[in-house]
Amino acid sequence: MIVKKELIQQIQSIITTAKDRAIRSVDNERVLMYWQIGKVIFEEEQQGKDRAAYGKYLIKSISETFQPQFGTGFSIRQLERNRQFYRTFPIATALRTQFSWTHYKTLISIDNQDKREFYIAEASKNNWNARQLERQVNSQLFERLLLSNDVQSVLAVAREEKLPTDAKEIIKDPMVLEFLGLKREAAYYEKDLEAAIITHLQDFILELGNGFAFVARQKRIYIDGDEFFTDLVFFNRLLQCFVIIEIKTTKLTHQDIGQLQMYVNYYDRYEKQEFENPTIGILLCTDKNDAVVKITLPENNNTIVASKYQLYLPTEQQLIEEVKIIING
Repeated sequence: MIVKKELIQQIQSIITTAKDRAIRSVDNERVLMYWQIGKVIFEEEQQGKDRAAYGKYLIKSISETFQPQFGTGFSIRQLERNRQFYRTFPIATALRTQFSWTHYKTLISIDNQDKREFYIAEASKNNWNARQLERQVNSQLFERLLLSNDVQSVLAVAREEKLPTDAKEIIKDPMVLEFLGLKREAAYYEKDLEAAIITHLQDFILELGNGFAFVARQKRIYIDGDEFFTDLVFFNRLLQCFVIIEIKTTKLTHQDIGQLQMYVNYYDRYEKQEFENPTIGILLCTDKNDAVVKITLPENNNTIVASKYQLYLPTEQQLIEEVKIIING
């Protein structure tokens, strides 16, 4: 007799699900263990007259007692991290079961409370794994959104207390595309960048922001016998509109803006449904002159967004310089 393929697949699914639950259960217990150890250390430390000196002695003593038996989980660095974990998240019931210890290691390294709350909300809402959370923190997502939004607006959107009404509330400038694996110094064409984006589509959508779904690549458009191709087309369910992305590997020109505006107009007139919002166009470029963008577009423009991209993670100093440019501009 031959066992049905569907039965085999069903059993495999049960095994996989059970293993996943077991792994999550073990990691949740580890998170609670580290939190409880941190609580004990912190409360004992507060009883010392010289808390700093006593805390250092206490952690060293605990490490020497338990590390030979339990390994690196009781190193001085790990015990200090446990104490910081408790201080950062003092309410055990507020800990999220969907977050692993690796998630929390990243979160407790964030000093700013608003910034940490933003990443907690985004990671929870978007089901980021630990690697995705770490990548977003390293790429300075919070700071990049602040370049065109205020803190309260950024937090409100992250917590889903309000829906975004402006593309700039979810689209970053600059965008960081280090995951594409393209070298800064290498020469490449727009088609190479586009192909790399398609290859790493999941990471690119994560970088784009919340609510994006891929629709088409090199979408053919006919206008009175002439043929045109849009680079990338997405739909954003939060903004309820099409989003067209044009890729430029050079500095942005007013001709590029005009071309994208034509594509946006086409989608608004021939593709958009009545219940959908006006199409948004994003010009993804290596450099741009904001004054040229403002002069080329109407004063009340809210459909064309120019965003620089870079192929490497930004440094804190780079973002500080960007903020200065925005403030002084």
